[in-house]
Amino acid sequence: MTTILLTEDDQVQREIITDILTSSGFGVRAAASGEEALALLDEAPSDLLLSDLKMPGMDGLALLRAARARRPETEVILMTAHGTIRTAVQAMREGAIDYLEKPFDKDALLHVITRASERTTLRRENKQLRDLVSVSVSLGNIVGESPAMREVFQRTQRAAQVQSTVLILGESGTGKELIARHIHFEGPRAKKPFVVVNCAAIPDSLVESELFGHEKGAFTGADMTRVGKFEAAHGGTIFLDEIGDMPLEAQAKLLRVLQGGKVERVGANDGRQVDVRAIVATNRNLKQRVAEGEFREDLYYRLEVLPIELPPLRERLTDLPLLVHHFREKLGKKLGLTPPAISPDLLDAFRGYDWPGNVRELEHVLEQCFVLASGDTLRVEDLPAKLRHPAPKSGGFELPPSGVILEDLEQDLIRQALERTDGKLKDAAQLLGLTYKTLQYRLKKHDIER
Repeated sequence: MTTILLTEDDQVQREIITDILTSSGFGVRAAASGEEALALLDEAPSDLLLSDLKMPGMDGLALLRAARARRPETEVILMTAHGTIRTAVQAMREGAIDYLEKPFDKDALLHVITRASERTTLRRENKQLRDLVSVSVSLGNIVGESPAMREVFQRTQRAAQVQSTVLILGESGTGKELIARHIHFEGPRAKKPFVVVNCAAIPDSLVESELFGHEKGAFTGADMTRVGKFEAAHGGTIFLDEIGDMPLEAQAKLLRVLQGGKVERVGANDGRQVDVRAIVATNRNLKQRVAEGEFREDLYYRLEVLPIELPPLRERLTDLPLLVHHFREKLGKKLGLTPPAISPDLLDAFRGYDWPGNVRELEHVLEQCFVLASGDTLRVEDLPAKLRHPAPKSGGFELPPSGVILEDLEQDLIRQALERTDGKLKDAAQLLGLTYKTLQYRLKKHDIER
């Protein structure tokens, strides 16, 4: 509730204004003079100071200056007669946010007070965000205070101090690579290479060559010797993203490298010793993949030395204010814009959305709002339609009475997934519950362009 300190020397006017404001839901304290108002401000702060300009003793302008010195967070609105408009304008130059010209009616009063109340509420909300960030736990670009994220931070900090293999689990967009980078750059290998490999994006026939390298002439098209990713990461860290999509044959060779520290280029007769710390990540359930025969059990247990599981955004909505404030500051610098304020109703809309793209989607939504918003405050009307009118959550797809053409439905869902992920096949495959290669096949089958 917005609190108002009313300063009016006329008792009748003071009582009328007090009745109007209290009946409209505002908390009001009343003073008959500037000196009395300052005494009340010393006792407790108020969000707004609504003061008459012409008063015996300390007038409204002097009260404005004294109030701003004592309580700089209190916004000031002056009430002025027609002949003192010029003085009211001067007061605004000194920090007043608005003025009311007497005589005014109830609607005019409530319009000015409501507008000022919204401003103080926004300022309070954003101050709370800043205060929350200052006491929150964070690792670089990853912030949070929820119990799940505190567990993530503890494990991540521990992982940076040891050299064990780390398995990072989590849906697409939860920040797995950020965690991997933090582990590397906060550890003893920070000055050595950090090599990223997206296992899902490498064709099956090239996985071994990509990871371990090949000799000239080892296969058709091998016109020169190539160093693999493991050799390139010597002394540092290799980050194997989407390890759950690696072919079984390559999994066996990876296991040997992790156990013995020796890589063998395709076409070579001997191995090369490498000193590499492995961090792997996946958005898949590896235990299930093992049960299905799609992932080696011995490799799974070799990787699961130090697991870190990142929760999806929908399961840590208490972190939303922190994340919004973090991206607000980050995007302001990136775009060269003054970061807009965040309205409370916008955060409510964020809490009502499912965030299938997780933290990455939140950042993209905020960037879109920053670029397209017309005012200095982000509101619900600035959001994309999917957040303003979220689809109702249900337990599954309900077949319409008229039926569907399955292939048409599949094509439509694929196009929607590509649109939502800006054409990123890996993320689209995650949304659809498909492997990267299965999605590639279905794109070709339906002749769908990215």
